[in-house]
Amino acid sequence: MRSALACGAAVFASLAATSPAVAQSHDAGAPNIAKPNLVLQQVVEGLPRDEKQTVRVMTATFKPGDKTVYHTHRFPVTVYVLQGAFTLELDGRPPITVKAGEALVEPPRVAMTGYNRSATEPTKVVIFYVSVNDTPFLDLLH
Repeated sequence: MRSALACGAAVFASLAATSPAVAQSHDAGAPNIAKPNLVLQQVVEGLPRDEKQTVRVMTATFKPGDKTVYHTHRFPVTVYVLQGAFTLELDGRPPITVKAGEALVEPPRVAMTGYNRSATEPTKVVIFYVSVNDTPFLDLLH
């Protein structure tokens, strides 16, 4: 739970630090000031528009050869790879592979399966999901 909260806090701190008002208040030459590195910036469709949303920060570890269930999401999902490589196969699109230190956005309402294609190395990811309250993380497909 603490690591999820720390990841969430880091994400919100990164977002705050990149806003012009906050960024201008930092002295560029000040020692011991952490600066965020932009990993991914992407325009997305399908985010919830309700007055309140639920934010989930999750982790997952894929052993060599593991995969997710065949599924969709109702809202975009952001996946950041901590270790190894993660391959996402979306229906009707070429597979996307992201490596440690990279991220991708899974689009809403597209059938998909995620994989660790390695035969020897685990894959560890952090998953960020913003949804309407009480929305399941995924919808299983058969």
